[in-house]
Amino acid sequence: MRRTRAKDHSAAAPPPVPRLAAPAGSAPRRRPAGRMVADAGPGAADTAGLTRPVDAGTVDADVPAAIAQALEQVLADRLSRARVLDAGFARELADRVARFTREGGKRTRSQLLWWSMRACGGGDEPTAVAALRIGAALELLQTCALVHDDVMDGSALRRGRPALHADVRDGCRGGVAPARAARFGEAAAVLAGDLALAWADDVVADTPLDPWTATVVREVWSDMRTEMVAGQYLDLSGQLAGSRSPAQALRAAHLKSALYSVERPLALGGAVAGADGRTMRALCSAGRCVGMAFQLRDDLDDVFGDPRETGKSCGGDVRDGKPTYLAALAVERAGATADRHALEVLERALGNEDLTPAGLDEVREVLVRTGARAAVEAKIDRLSAQGLRHFDGALLEAGAAGRLRGLLTAQAAPRAADGPPPRPDSAPGAAPAGWGAAEGGR
Repeated sequence: MRRTRAKDHSAAAPPPVPRLAAPAGSAPRRRPAGRMVADAGPGAADTAGLTRPVDAGTVDADVPAAIAQALEQVLADRLSRARVLDAGFARELADRVARFTREGGKRTRSQLLWWSMRACGGGDEPTAVAALRIGAALELLQTCALVHDDVMDGSALRRGRPALHADVRDGCRGGVAPARAARFGEAAAVLAGDLALAWADDVVADTPLDPWTATVVREVWSDMRTEMVAGQYLDLSGQLAGSRSPAQALRAAHLKSALYSVERPLALGGAVAGADGRTMRALCSAGRCVGMAFQLRDDLDDVFGDPRETGKSCGGDVRDGKPTYLAALAVERAGATADRHALEVLERALGNEDLTPAGLDEVREVLVRTGARAAVEAKIDRLSAQGLRHFDGALLEAGAAGRLRGLLTAQAAPRAADGPPPRPDSAPGAAPAGWGAAEGGR
């Protein structure tokens, strides 16, 4: 995708990106090719905290590894600052945040950002540096979300290890009452999530960007953080109220997961590369549809998935009474057909923390018999196809676009019981190295 140069850079408005409050007067103008403040002179990219050189073609070969390296450099800087403040704070809290982030999942959001940047024609060194840094910030934001989620959900495990609040609780020395230790662990985890968010914001703020790019990136970043909180609140309030509204469930999923998991990473990558308005709109539309399909797939996997593939035990959403679209649709359909048995099973199971495996099997049978499972599968297929149509309408660099398309396709794909689908690296549209669904629900 070729770029054009604007004669009056300062007057050009950022390309329109769906916002909480759209800026007045946005126009689909393309930004000039000189993107970064770091372009001002040799060695300027070093101020971003990444060791030069950064070659986009090398990063393409293993994006997760490049993100991990960028993240390591960011964390090293933040930990050194923490140690200056207080050794205990650094050891007991900051180190835990760093360890949790290092041990992250598949780096899907940062991969989406990278390949969006590449598909929009980005690839010079300052642009690559910026994409890697903002990708690292996304990983820190994910740490914040997951650490806080585990506290709110009362989850003792994360990625097969003790959740951060449980780890802090278990580290309390003898003589501390269990209830007090548990409370301390939860409070420390809230602070750990806050620290990860602060570090993420710092990384974005410190990334060298020209004023035009900075405006777009920081607007997207700001909206994404608020959307995450709004979605999480709707999820929690829906649990409390026992909401079984399909429309409300979709709204919460849209805010909590679809925007944050797919659409906003794509928008950030396009913004860093200087994508024009048409391209940004196509990427955002594609990300919105695929992101919803991803969340609906995650809802199905929670009930029907193989824990060896999903990375979590089955039935968590059912036992927690999560207001998922799958559950809401089952309740709605059972009510419409006056299926008393199905309604009784769902009433008894949803929100029942002591639900047995046999009880979960009953729920599965109801989800199939009411047609809720098939309806969600069909909606996933429609959303995925719609998202890819939006994506295919964008003017993108062919090679990188194929990699990005493969990554998007993988987001809503079912996870096979005997392993993930085959990944032909050389095939057009194949997902990049490290592909796979992002951590469920977040």
